[in-house]
Order: sequence, then C-alpha cells, then structure tokens
Amino acid sequence: MSMFTLHPQLAKDTVWVTDLALCKVLLMNDAQYPWLILVPQLADLREIYELNSEQRQMLWEESDQVSRVLVQVFNPIKLNIAALGNMVPQLHIHHIARFTTDPAWPAPVWGKVPAQSYEATVLESRLSQLREALA
Repeated sequence: MSMFTLHPQLAKDTVWVTDLALCKVLLMNDAQYPWLILVPQLADLREIYELNSEQRQMLWEESDQVSRVLVQVFNPIKLNIAALGNMVPQLHIHHIARFTTDPAWPAPVWGKVPAQSYEATVLESRLSQLREALA
C-alpha cells in the first residue's frame, strides 16, 4: 500500500494552511481570489466515489467547514466548488470565493488571467486569518 504524497503541481501552486481530519487545506497562491483546496490525505485517489462512505461524509463535512469559513471571512457573492482533476489527477476540491469585481467574473477562474502570487506579508496575514477561522 502506498503512502499519501501531495501531487507536485499542487505542492508548487499552493501554500499549506492546516490539516483537518481527512484533508489537507491548501491556499492557492493567487492573491486575486480567496481560493482553498481540500486534498484527502489518502494515497492514489482520483475520484470521490473511490472514498468509502465514512470518508465521503467526512469530505463533505470538511467542504462545508471550508465553505462557511470562506463566506464568514470574505463575504463573497458566490462560492465555486469543483473537483475537476483534468490537469492534476489527484483528488482535490477547489473552493473559490467569487466577487463581481474579480478579474475572471463571471467566467470560471481557470485560464482567464495569470495567477498573481501573494506578497509575503499579505500571505502571512491571510494564512493566519484562515488558520484562526478553521481552528
């Protein structure tokens, strides 16, 4: 049985926020959107149906928790939640807080405009804010 390892593309594009019971919570390193990604810490997963019933329930509960934090902290007009996996096959669920003022609105965020990495002080502040809200 293989051990869980984070896909290299996710490791490159995100910053670790915290670990929940099932999932790693990652912040997409794109300051244009409050964007969290949940990654179940189980090896060799590609699809939600591969989780057992208890794991699926835990995934939805953690997704609900992350969604509520994004709404509480950022007050978006819409949340986009998606598990695409076309570029990164490892199971991961995007949670993106959306605003009419964001650069991709109302289109999906993928491929619309290049990512803008967080400045170090803004990143530290954002991580602190999210960790506190998720605690």
